[in-house]
Amino acid sequence: MTDFGKIFIVIGIVFILIGVIWTFIGKLPGDFIFKKGNTTVYFPIMTSIVVSIVLSLIFYFIGKIR
Repeated sequence: MTDFGKIFIVIGIVFILIGVIWTFIGKLPGDFIFKKGNTTVYFPIMTSIVVSIVLSLIFYFIGKIR
């Protein structure tokens, strides 16, 4: 198996774990939802920070492997 294939397997497993965790957690405490009438505005600030950290770690480890 090539290194590229191993990287895809690891990334896939990470995304599955994130999806499972996200299903149980739902919205994080730092996410803001404003509802007024028929309008809903959603600001996923904390979710964006968490996704950024996870992606940074993934790309860091991919860089270390290569």
